Amino acid sequence: MTPNPRHLILKLLLGAEGRPLSARDAIAACALFGIRENSVRVALVRLSADGMIEAEARGTYRIGPNAAEVAEDVRAWRTAESRVRRWSGAWIAVHCGSLARSDRAGSRQRDRALQMLGFRELDRGLFVRPDNLAGGVAEVRSRLYKLGLDPEAAVFAVTGFDGEREARARSLWNGKVLTRSYVQMRQRLEKWLARAENLDLDVAARESFLLGNDAIRSLVFDPLLPDPLADVDERRAFVDTVLEFDRVGHEIWRQLTSPRGAEDVDGDALAHH
Repeated sequence: MTPNPRHLILKLLLGAEGRPLSARDAIAACALFGIRENSVRVALVRLSADGMIEAEARGTYRIGPNAAEVAEDVRAWRTAESRVRRWSGAWIAVHCGSLARSDRAGSRQRDRALQMLGFRELDRGLFVRPDNLAGGVAEVRSRLYKLGLDPEAAVFAVTGFDGEREARARSLWNGKVLTRSYVQMRQRLEKWLARAENLDLDVAARESFLLGNDAIRSLVFDPLLPDPLADVDERRAFVDTVLEFDRVGHEIWRQLTSPRGAEDVDGDALAHH
């Protein structure tokens, strides 16, 4: 499946760790996925108009103001485990029952914020997650608002659920499925890493991007559940593998976007599309 050029460009900028992305590099990278140069240039113009990217110098771009907060939270996957603390059994809740649903853009932004911090709906308009993140409710509230949760939404700590609600809250996440996904994705990444050095540069770049994107997205939206709701050791093993995969992937893409590497891949990729 061919990636959307807007999404691909944003992901390239996120992976650049603050370094600017040139239009030339964006075109070369998108060519690996069969995306035409004109489509890339149109995507750059539209992303710029939407404030998602902004020009740093002629022909180079960086993350724009309308994507800055999400970009900051997305990059935080590398240190996610350091933001987890021992769970006392308490919960953090967000009450959205009185918020308007007619604003579709606002609703999408709200839903994304709640998903990125691992909240699930317990009762209508009431979302919860375990209170096991460093900084507690104050830090979670701040992050939610930065990610687009309505300022009118109440964010608060909860203890003392009745037995029925406590059981339902704990069942909102399927810990077995989540743990199995850690194992399966880690094995996929390890298998790819074992053969990466034998791949052609353009193939390695394309595959590392697709596999890495799936792995990092799963971590960005991971609820960071405590024991006993999920297997914390398997999650940590998965994170360690993604960190190594990300290091290798960055090296591959640095080779790709070096003057000689980009020239070689440009010609090969464009010849096949």
